[in-house]
Amino acid sequence: MSWFGKKKTATPSTSDAIQRLQETEMMLQKKSDFLEAKIQQEMKTAKQAGMKNKRVALNALKRKKRYEEHLNKIDGTLCTIEFQREALENANTNTEVLKNMGFAAKALEGAHKEIGDIDKVHDLMDDISEQQELANEISSAISSPMGFGMEMDEDDLLAELEGMEQEDMDRQLLDIPDSAVPNLPSVPDAVPTAAAAEEEDEDMAALAAWAT
Repeated sequence: MSWFGKKKTATPSTSDAIQRLQETEMMLQKKSDFLEAKIQQEMKTAKQAGMKNKRVALNALKRKKRYEEHLNKIDGTLCTIEFQREALENANTNTEVLKNMGFAAKALEGAHKEIGDIDKVHDLMDDISEQQELANEISSAISSPMGFGMEMDEDDLLAELEGMEQEDMDRQLLDIPDSAVPNLPSVPDAVPTAAAAEEEDEDMAALAAWAT
């Protein structure tokens, strides 16, 4: 009896276990192929002997049965090993995923530690907002037109503009050439004589008589 108890064995890794199971699968698969070949051979022997040599045929069939039973056991073992290997592969994948997620979580935690307290983040954002408002005010002040201390009355400016337009219109009217004015009938300078007036009265009387 050992005073130090049982010696602890190191826990195998999933990769090592998967590799060993794959090696076992390959060995059993070779054994399965060998048994299938033996079964085919015994069947051929039994057919060739047939009823002519019953003892040889029966012994061949007995061996075929033993090979088939052994083959069935190997097939069952292969299914179990395949199931175990797939479970180990899934566990290995999950382990790698968890490792990477843990690594990412530590990196995120480190980043948050560098950022510091959340109150400091809010204070920083408030400072940024204040500086942005100040920058906007400075930009607005710089872009605003400067009057240099002179305040203009808009009504006076409009009156001055209307006066300038009226002056332009007057100037255009004075500059119209004589050719642009249409020829009007000349007004007679002489005063109608008494004979002309009498003739006009006779014409009017004749027109009135015709109308009645």
